[in-house]
Amino acid sequence: MTKKREPVEYGSYLGLEKILNSQQCESAKFGEPAHDETLFIIIHQTYELWFKQILHELESVLQMFRNDYVDEKRIGTAVSRIGRVVEIQKVLIDQIRILETMTPLDFLEFRNFLTPASGFQSLQFRILEIKLGLKTDDRIRYSQQAYHQMFPDKSREMLHAAEAESSLFELLESWLERIPFLNMPDFNFGSVYRSAVEKLLEQERAAILEAGVTAEEETHRLKMVHATEKHFHSIFEPDAHNQLINEGRRRLSYDATMAGLLIHLYRDQPILHLPFRLLNLIVDMDELLSTWRYRHALMVLRMIGRKTGTGGSSGYNYLKSTAESHRVFADLFNLSTFLVPRSLLPDLPEKVQRNLGFYFSANDE
Repeated sequence: MTKKREPVEYGSYLGLEKILNSQQCESAKFGEPAHDETLFIIIHQTYELWFKQILHELESVLQMFRNDYVDEKRIGTAVSRIGRVVEIQKVLIDQIRILETMTPLDFLEFRNFLTPASGFQSLQFRILEIKLGLKTDDRIRYSQQAYHQMFPDKSREMLHAAEAESSLFELLESWLERIPFLNMPDFNFGSVYRSAVEKLLEQERAAILEAGVTAEEETHRLKMVHATEKHFHSIFEPDAHNQLINEGRRRLSYDATMAGLLIHLYRDQPILHLPFRLLNLIVDMDELLSTWRYRHALMVLRMIGRKTGTGGSSGYNYLKSTAESHRVFADLFNLSTFLVPRSLLPDLPEKVQRNLGFYFSANDE
């Protein structure tokens, strides 16, 4: 028998009684109510709600990529959900402007009541970083401690559990490595790409020699082209790329890097358009996360200057450092270094175009 559906009431459905009564100001507890503490609480509660939604979207994408194959139709869903995350991130950045309607003196009215609480203790944000692919060894130490130590035991267990799962970076790398058409009987992407790069460098040298500049300027420009040529060496030679990984200057594997490059260069192929959009949105997501970190750091500098954070960090300096170093997908940004004009790329053979598809398995040869 079908269960009778009870009428839904707006307030109870949204849990408004709970939500709207969850702004408990510390300043009021001590008989010194600060007007702007309510804004401070609501802004951070809103952040946590948005973090929950981002994790909801991200986890669904991770689930799609955990299989040993990714159905092409699921790429469109992943693009849609990562796109939603990107739009949420824009809202997160804009919220800082609302918080900045509070002046530094307004903040000082209640700041001392917050010690030792810190935004660093946002469990959801730390899990988000892990799920994206930020490695523990790459984190800047917070107050000279491993970041786990800032959380109670139950939260620490959740962080370790998140670290034990494959991150978006790892799953994306594995997916890119499985692309089957980097080297086919009728098409070798490495050879085609290398020829295009050689043509590009020849054109640049010829343009310099024909420019009519001084001998000194000509020598300088030719040296720059030579430096560019050396830079391309890592994309031609797997061993050179792997050496950069060993040095910590690259993270994405050679095969995954080449696959990403192919997707960018041949993105006008209908079958590659969604993969290109996915890679591009992941770059957007990484960029906006860095932007949010930096914008947050500037807001902290504006509010408390060079004071130590309530949680014991160095405040602005710590936050600014994370904005610069806690990027996960730097290798996707770096692909632009190796792009060449479309005019230098040969058309894909017809058979290759027919075979371009993303229904492939980790067991495919």
